[in-house]
Amino acid sequence: MAKKQSAKAVIIFSTAYLPLASGAELAIQEVTDRIGDLDFFLFTCRMDRRYPARERIGNVEVRRLGLGVPFVDKLLAPMLGMHAARQIMREHEVRMFWGVMVSYMTLVPPLLKRLRLDKGIPFLLTLQEGDSEEYLRHARAGLIGFSWRFALRHATRVHAISMYLMHLAKYFGYLGPVVVIPNGVATDVFMPHERTGPSYVVITTSRLVKKNGIDVLIHAIAEVEKRYPDVICRIVGDGVLRRDLEALVHSLGLSGKVLFRGALPFSLIHKELATADVFVRPSRSEGLGTSFLEAMAAGLPVVATKVGGIEDFLSDGITGLFANTEDPHDVAEKIMMLFADHALYASLAAAARTRFVESYSWDHVASQMEALMKEL
Repeated sequence: MAKKQSAKAVIIFSTAYLPLASGAELAIQEVTDRIGDLDFFLFTCRMDRRYPARERIGNVEVRRLGLGVPFVDKLLAPMLGMHAARQIMREHEVRMFWGVMVSYMTLVPPLLKRLRLDKGIPFLLTLQEGDSEEYLRHARAGLIGFSWRFALRHATRVHAISMYLMHLAKYFGYLGPVVVIPNGVATDVFMPHERTGPSYVVITTSRLVKKNGIDVLIHAIAEVEKRYPDVICRIVGDGVLRRDLEALVHSLGLSGKVLFRGALPFSLIHKELATADVFVRPSRSEGLGTSFLEAMAAGLPVVATKVGGIEDFLSDGITGLFANTEDPHDVAEKIMMLFADHALYASLAAAARTRFVESYSWDHVASQMEALMKEL
């Protein structure tokens, strides 16, 4: 079949995609929406029979592969992805493969290269992972670490969203150049709001998994509540630890103080931030931490831990406050410092917003990604 006359094409590989939305999926959408002279095809696992096998989202033609059963779709992803990619390569002038995070679907370009079926098409690998180095090295009997080494060995170029992930790429054996371009935040959505009157609302937007340290936050709120009985903590997000965390809240007598809002649509997150005072996430690991950037853009001072990519954007006492990891007492002290010191609160909020506008707007990020793609 003759190739269709069209713009140069990029095939994106991502195990999950919209409407399943986390930082990586939103980054794909924000970047591709700002690049109009490339054709984007995205292969992902179908995950749910209710999702259409094909649809167009923004500038991307999405093709969901599999039966709509997550476990089965992930196992079949490499085989189905190779078949679908070769069909697009026959029909379009494919100029680049783009894999987002090392996972089932993003193993397709390395496999094509290993089997010499890639036609010399360059492979850009984006690292967005927020897992700890220990997890990446040893999880699933070492298969995660093996997958990283396999993908990196066949990558033409690596894009990391933080310095932490750049160093991890080098640790796992990548010898080529690594470009560090962070994720961004929509400047027209996440904006500061005027806060009137005394208020003590702590918020976190987090998946309820161990790495995000929500248990540490809950213990910290128990200490804050002794000095600030009006404190409220809203937890936006869901995950495997929700029942355990709800039980912890009950055992500490914090029912009515710690509120689980569940997983909300992305379009509502900025509204939750607009009615809060302080953003806190005492993470155990982070690739970058888009939730922190969203809070900073919304004018909230941030309390975080000094792990992973957070150091790229948070300077202690300037754009936020660092608390010790696994230390509820220190987290509580930092929260109460912001409640008590209005000058510090205002200074951190203003500096965080300035840092965000300068380096983390999607327009700025997308222009860097476009230059990288066109170079490849």
